[in-house]
Amino acid sequence: MLTNLVMTVIGPDRPGLVELVSSAVAAHGGNWLESRMCRLGGQFAGIVRVEVSAEKSDSLLATLAKLEKDGLNISARKEPSTASAATGTVAVLELVGQDRPGILHQISQVLARHNVNVEELSSDCVNAPMDGSILFKARASVLLPTGVSIVQLRTELEKIASDLMVDVQLNPAGSLRK
Repeated sequence: MLTNLVMTVIGPDRPGLVELVSSAVAAHGGNWLESRMCRLGGQFAGIVRVEVSAEKSDSLLATLAKLEKDGLNISARKEPSTASAATGTVAVLELVGQDRPGILHQISQVLARHNVNVEELSSDCVNAPMDGSILFKARASVLLPTGVSIVQLRTELEKIASDLMVDVQLNPAGSLRK
């Protein structure tokens, strides 16, 4: 029987951190399934899902805990190998606007009110091309539950977009932006 381990990894950024984690997984016969990792500030942070035999999962968890001496803080959870797939409509939410506190909070409030699940989210602050001001940009893959339409959710997001001074787009996943 196989077990999935979903873990978070964080520590001061330096070369070799992915190798430390992947080496521990490989030494236990684990299979690296998916991950999202990046440098944020001076920290290396990521989430990883691996599959390992149930008999070796506790040993792998113990080995990962020992990586703290190398500066990595790893938190892991066991999940069944057969996770049920969520149902609904997948959409892509993109927003860009002058950076200020609270943008993501207000957008996520609308999503939560409609029980929309954020499947993946990336955001960044960048210099505006014309005047050098700071722009906040975010892109999210979201799952709308059955009964919530993209048009309905887009309309509600557009209502708050002008207050937030952001451009918000919500389109079905796979559709081209115009």
